[in-house]
Amino acid sequence: MAIIKKPDLSDPDLRAKLAQGMGHNYYGEPAWPNDLLYVFPIVILGTITLCVGLAVLDPAVVGEPANPFATPLEILPEWYLYPVFNILRVVPSKLLGVVLMASVPLGLIIVPFIENVNKFQNPFRRPVATAVFLFGTLVTLYLGVGATMPISKALTLGLF
Repeated sequence: MAIIKKPDLSDPDLRAKLAQGMGHNYYGEPAWPNDLLYVFPIVILGTITLCVGLAVLDPAVVGEPANPFATPLEILPEWYLYPVFNILRVVPSKLLGVVLMASVPLGLIIVPFIENVNKFQNPFRRPVATAVFLFGTLVTLYLGVGATMPISKALTLGLF
């Protein structure tokens, strides 16, 4: 027989927390069926959809056989390295380019510690960390698209 901990809804502190939408973190929301049955399948399907979308948008090209004696006109890295490749390609000083490339993993290491005072980890209650994440995502997408263009349009994307 399972023991289920029921919340005491007559407790004024719990009622105040429930009014703010954060009471379930105190009395314990069960993982089954809430997370395991409803949230996890959506996350898994979303991840699969993103992977399939990336595979469709940037498929592996099956072209002519490799020739070790002929250098191709344009050499691009794998798609997940496009943003840092574009940084290295566009920055005039290669030392500055390497420093900017090294700052990417350092920035990713710092992000979890930004505004890490809220134990609920709700993105809407952590506006600074959420804004940093969204800004980084947009910059990464912008630089990634620019890496596929000629160097004269790498920063402007040919828009201006």
